[in-house]
Amino acid sequence: MSAGEHPARAERRWGAAPGWIGFYALTLAAWSAAALMDPALNPPEGPAALGLDWWRDLCAAGARDARPWALVAMWAAMSAAMMAPTALPALRAFRDLTRAGAGGERDFFALLGGYLAVWLGFSALAALAQARLSALGAIDAEGRATALWLNAALLALAGLYQFSRLKQACLSKCRAPLTFFMERWRPGPLAAARMGVELGAVCLGCCWALMLLAFVGGTMNIAWMAAGTALMTLEKLPELGRPLTRPLGFALIGAAAATAAGALA
Repeated sequence: MSAGEHPARAERRWGAAPGWIGFYALTLAAWSAAALMDPALNPPEGPAALGLDWWRDLCAAGARDARPWALVAMWAAMSAAMMAPTALPALRAFRDLTRAGAGGERDFFALLGGYLAVWLGFSALAALAQARLSALGAIDAEGRATALWLNAALLALAGLYQFSRLKQACLSKCRAPLTFFMERWRPGPLAAARMGVELGAVCLGCCWALMLLAFVGGTMNIAWMAAGTALMTLEKLPELGRPLTRPLGFALIGAAAATAAGALA
């Protein structure tokens, strides 16, 4: 505590540390796990030298005999790595409210748990879709669609969704996290977990179509993950996101048209 600092203020300042440390540790762990799954970053001798080749092999995305729970773990790591940064403004708004005396440390973790639970559910569905596509031979060993028509369909879906009312409604809530929490605020960890689930659902409504573009860029492609994270994070910022949403939609539709033209050539 610095000289002259009020004890209660110092307690709130240091009391916030465990929540943020846990959040950044989770984000770092998720990105590290994703990096270990990217074949481009991991030549055979790399992970083997560290004794971590089992993780890359376990999550071989396109393998037809991949274990279902391993695919869920892969998608969960990817979702946590990409979605945690996009949720930072909302988590900061929630932390500001709790530091003002509206909640405590357990509420922060409950909110984060509820948020991640929604994305764990999405990960299970995405893993199921990937397993089915892999069985049909529609994706390769890196989780990338092998058919141009499938790439075109995914790009067109993501592009058209950019203009939907549901996307706009979800973005409006993501861009005003303080209002989101003030409208739903109830005390206690259970209420915080419920708000986390609602926040996760809103975030899912913003990002699910863009997340499915992993089948275009490759589910283990760290470069695609970084680009997708940057786009989805910027899109949720009020000043930068509003002028980005529609041009991104047009760009995705254009990419879909070019891909479809290639498939017909």
